[in-house]
Amino acid sequence: MSAEVREERPLRKVARVVLLDPDDRILLLHGHEPGDPADDWWFTPGGGVEGDETREEAALRELAEETGITEVDLGPVLWRRQCSFPFAGRRWDQDEWYFLARTTTTATRATALTELERRSVAGARWWTCAELSGTHETVYPTRLAELLRSLLDEGAPAGPVTLETEIV
Repeated sequence: MSAEVREERPLRKVARVVLLDPDDRILLLHGHEPGDPADDWWFTPGGGVEGDETREEAALRELAEETGITEVDLGPVLWRRQCSFPFAGRRWDQDEWYFLARTTTTATRATALTELERRSVAGARWWTCAELSGTHETVYPTRLAELLRSLLDEGAPAGPVTLETEIV
């Protein structure tokens, strides 16, 4: 039955950014359920495609809005994932594309968060692969530490890798 319900809702097109600094650290945002900071997780910057913008344009816009970082080299799509999760009183069904990007800028400052983001994003942090591998905190997409290790060891895949669908 849940599959039928999911089919009725359109998939939200999302562009996410796997942003690496010169030391190969990845930038993650710290989010939580609005009104419940204890229900928290870490995730890559990004968000929904707006209007007729491309996913690349959405990735760069979202990165600038959520982190203030605009000086990036946007690379290829690394991964694709469909996910479904509850957040802020509704179910979100998303088709996410993860773009590789590199920057020399490590200072972050959110510049244009939505009202919902202001209530649910608590900050940002650069993570090493080792820190990500050792954390007991919730990180999305799941297996991000393993995916990052492969990226750093082997480089970007020849084409986007489809990640397992995540339903929370």
